[in-house]
Amino acid sequence: MDLTTRYLGLRLRTPLVVAASPLSEEIDSIKRMEDAGASAVVLYSLFEEQVRQDRDELQERLEQGTFSSAEALTYFPEPAEFRLGPEEYLEHIAAAKQAVRMPIIASLNCSSTGTWVDYAKLVQQAGADAIELNIYFIPTDMNLSGAEVEQTYTDILKAVKAEVSIPVAVKLSPFFSNFANMAKRLDEAGADGLVLFNRFYQPDIDLETLEVRPNILLSTPMAMRVPLRWIAILFDRIRANLAATSGIHRASDVLKMLMAGADVTMLCSVLVRHGVQQIEVIERDLLEWMEVHEYVSVQQLRGSLSQKNSANPSEFERAQYMRALSTYPVRRE
Repeated sequence: MDLTTRYLGLRLRTPLVVAASPLSEEIDSIKRMEDAGASAVVLYSLFEEQVRQDRDELQERLEQGTFSSAEALTYFPEPAEFRLGPEEYLEHIAAAKQAVRMPIIASLNCSSTGTWVDYAKLVQQAGADAIELNIYFIPTDMNLSGAEVEQTYTDILKAVKAEVSIPVAVKLSPFFSNFANMAKRLDEAGADGLVLFNRFYQPDIDLETLEVRPNILLSTPMAMRVPLRWIAILFDRIRANLAATSGIHRASDVLKMLMAGADVTMLCSVLVRHGVQQIEVIERDLLEWMEVHEYVSVQQLRGSLSQKNSANPSEFERAQYMRALSTYPVRRE
């Protein structure tokens, strides 16, 4: 059974990749990922704010105005809460490359262009096999048009691509007026891969302390529906590789993503819940299903249920929407 696949120019043993998460902060944990069967790992994200300012300057900026708004500090993390600073992150990449044989993909979390982009070259020099640009941007300026927001994404990608020769993937959200066009623009701007999709970790309000608090909810399999749909639409319509992330917990989830057209599937919440050894379980179940259904390779699976041959994907999506509403069972007393 051939589980190999290609992603960002890398030949991977299986389509099971560990997504960016705190799980990759320790070298021993990365070793356990490889032992469990991970084909690659995306390291924990380094934020553009960490690169642009050293910790002392960042702390000074965050403290400005706190006497006028006691809650202001709760909006931003303390510098001490960042486990890895810029220099430590480079060292972490080098140490991970020495410790394991699987590819190491660096993650840069960003929202704008600027001097921090130069850091991408240092990431490459540290040994990263590729870079994942996690563009996390929530526009709140009412005078900022959708076109300007989209231009920010392509500008960030082009700026990083100008600094490095290693592959660059873009991780982004589905919240665009026409995501198909956004994917096409990023593809034309040089993206080697698209990671679909980012999850917005929205904060909550603590009614006792009257403070804004982080509120991270791990994904459930239901979350895979959005990336599943868009990967099926984009398959074979853009050159960039497609990575599926969010909601992938079981071998059945992996299979569906591959059939839609994904090159790889990225695991996070399931590993946080059950440990990295869950990768072994997913691979075993994946092999068993393929054997029973007489599939001999991932390539045979990939894109087999995409919308590649659909003359009008938009009409197909609307037809499925209508079908879902008209066939939903309603209990009538």
